[in-house]
Amino acid sequence: MGPQGILVPGDLLIGGVVPIHVAKLYPTVTFHEMPPADICTMFENYQQLQAMRYAVEEINQRSDLLPNITLGFYAYDSCAALQSEIKGTLWMLTGKTEEVPNYCCRKSPPLAAIIGHSKSTYSMLMAHILGLYKVPQISYFSTSSLLSDRTQFSSFFRTVPSDVFQSRGLAHLVLHFNWTWVGLIASNDDYGYKGLEVIKQEITKGGACVAYIIYMSRNPMDQNIHNIVQVIKESSARVLVAFCTDVYLIPVLDEMLKQNVTGKSFIASEAWSISNVLSVPKYSSLLSGTIGFAFHSSTIPGFQRFLNSINPLNTPGTMWSKFFWEEAFGCTFSNQTNSSDIVNALENPCTGDEDLENLQNSYNDVSNLRASYNIYTAVYVIAKALDDLNHCQTLAGPLFNKYCATLENFEPWQLLHYLKKVRVKLSNGREVYFDEDGNPPAVYDIVNWHPGSDGSLRQVKVGRYDTMDTSRNVFSINISAIWWPSGNEEIPLSVCGQSCPEGFRKAARRGEPVCCFECVPCAQGEISNQTDSIECWKCPWDMWPNSKRDRCFPKPIEFLSYDDSLGITLAAISVFSCVVPLAIFRLFIHYKSTPIVRANNHLVSCVLLVSLSFCFLCALAFIGYPQPEKCLLRQAAFGLVFTLCVSCILAKTIIVVFAFMATKPGSSLKKWTTPRVPYMIITICTFIQLTLCVIWLTISPPFPQYNSEAKPGIIFVECDENSPYAFWCMLGYLGFLASVSFTVAFLARRLPDNFNEAKLITFSMLAFLSVWVYFIPASLSAQGKYTVAMEIFAILTSTWALVICMFLPKCFVILFRPNMNSKENLMGKDRRKEIKKKIIF
Repeated sequence: MGPQGILVPGDLLIGGVVPIHVAKLYPTVTFHEMPPADICTMFENYQQLQAMRYAVEEINQRSDLLPNITLGFYAYDSCAALQSEIKGTLWMLTGKTEEVPNYCCRKSPPLAAIIGHSKSTYSMLMAHILGLYKVPQISYFSTSSLLSDRTQFSSFFRTVPSDVFQSRGLAHLVLHFNWTWVGLIASNDDYGYKGLEVIKQEITKGGACVAYIIYMSRNPMDQNIHNIVQVIKESSARVLVAFCTDVYLIPVLDEMLKQNVTGKSFIASEAWSISNVLSVPKYSSLLSGTIGFAFHSSTIPGFQRFLNSINPLNTPGTMWSKFFWEEAFGCTFSNQTNSSDIVNALENPCTGDEDLENLQNSYNDVSNLRASYNIYTAVYVIAKALDDLNHCQTLAGPLFNKYCATLENFEPWQLLHYLKKVRVKLSNGREVYFDEDGNPPAVYDIVNWHPGSDGSLRQVKVGRYDTMDTSRNVFSINISAIWWPSGNEEIPLSVCGQSCPEGFRKAARRGEPVCCFECVPCAQGEISNQTDSIECWKCPWDMWPNSKRDRCFPKPIEFLSYDDSLGITLAAISVFSCVVPLAIFRLFIHYKSTPIVRANNHLVSCVLLVSLSFCFLCALAFIGYPQPEKCLLRQAAFGLVFTLCVSCILAKTIIVVFAFMATKPGSSLKKWTTPRVPYMIITICTFIQLTLCVIWLTISPPFPQYNSEAKPGIIFVECDENSPYAFWCMLGYLGFLASVSFTVAFLARRLPDNFNEAKLITFSMLAFLSVWVYFIPASLSAQGKYTVAMEIFAILTSTWALVICMFLPKCFVILFRPNMNSKENLMGKDRRKEIKKKIIF
């Protein structure tokens, strides 16, 4: 046994560099003599050494793993010092008491692999050395993601997950509780920088935001702790992720107590999630309710019995066992000579027969084994790789020409092939193996800090984070077992903007992270049916939001129906109005032999009256549900009956003018005063409109459609004219005929009143044109059923204008002034007798 290392012989050897002492004193160096040896202090990790020893002895007793092969081991106490760690590594490689770089004095047994170190920085240096000789190295506590670089650390493995997995897990933990506004603090070293980099990426990817990032120095004098805590205090982020060791966190917690900072929830990395230093009552007001990740804990069957059975006088590494015994029982061995001698040693000597079962300390506490279990796992991994090497089939091995190595004479690099593919089933049912970067499956315990009755804090396991869970539920958390800060039963909120209810969407504030938002109501026609919606969705074309804008309901369908008061009124007016021309028609038939009826072209007047009656009736085609047949014919019918009507008026107007002009001697218009001319005019004018309508209905026929754009929240069922150009051509042609009639009648307005209808036609056409000129802008401004109502109103009004202006004076004379309905009164003077003959047909 060396001063800091031991060797337990065996057929095969494994090494272990374990910081049994966790601190060291460095004596003053005067440079006048050889530097004195460092002094190791704080003897704490003796259980970890016993875990390696227990695993070796357990494997040696098994018949299914390395049968007939005895494992031995090196163990070296690094005292958590870098130079001691290098010294121990070289001591194992050399095989002798003196450490000689690049030289091995041990011919046999072969050194299979080395377990260690716990610190990532030390493991990196150790990996550089062992990597030169391709000696496998398995760390049980080094988590730095830099060690996953196979180009630098080709022979490095570990039984703890990389910090990358932990960082992702902590970020997912934040997202799991819907904390979208968090602060990040970390140590200003590789551990902190790399950890926060991954956490920030994962949090941002998950839609959350980082309120601030703070890197802390280990030396409180190198930073302004007051300003750091001021940032934490003033931030609205109530959740704080601390990715550091407890040493970095202590100055921050002290300043938080000084500034009376409250209402913050800590998320702990594994480096301090089970720290005893921070579990004191002093920090309970700050750290109560802390949630963190810890290395997966497990139990080792029979390990506690083994721990309590050791004897300090016959246990490998008697110097270490005596150190432990003295600290555990407060006694001193009589032959103890080093600096830790107790002054009153003779008053309380150690016998070696003290009972460890009566002690309750960190040594025999096996309820939550973490580092010790990882060492235990590392030993089994090495043993399984050696067993796989031993079972290599000839001509099927991994070496050149498919040769196999032998346990009696193998090189460490030959074991690497088996370590990369090793799979070990442990007693807790989990299977350990390594990925291509030398990392095992990531699994962490989720611990929660509960306040104890004495004011101290205790870490309670409330869940697990397992990336290999086959159910894809990586988080398994017992929410009811979690103690939240200040004793709250509900999960605390940590958001920059309050949650947006249904019917609203989140709108980012200008110049701030996306998590800082305002709630904006959904726009018209849009809904959001979930809280914190990023955007609103449009309802389907036939649906409309409710008042809260969180559901879509079918839009009401609207059209000018007979159930509508407006539709009933217009239909009643239309039916009643169509009777008036028919009554006049009956009147004209009854008085067809009277001069006033004969003087106004009896047959043309009858055709005009019938067409006016149809004009009133065509309004009914615009009322009711727009069926395809109705849409196809209603505008064409309207155009044809009105064209017929205006054509009759035009014919009457032209014949009146021709009749007076034909009275002049030698006039060539006499041949145009025959009875056939007005019918030719009516036929030709109407045929042209009929042709336009046939072309329209053939090429681009109207059809019914649903219009959801005219008025929000309502679907109008209407007829789409399909070709606005054809519709306006039809209406324009009708306007053209009316304009010609008006112009001709206006020019003939000075003819004697008793002989023609020029003035009546002038007024009727003026009223007709005025109505339709007004209809064009009115129809463009109206929507839905009111557009149809406007057209019906224009039809009825323009038809009534023709009826009143053309026939009301004549009906008044026939019914109430019969004395005026005579030839003498009609002609006036004898000199007009000749003219009278020309205008009677």
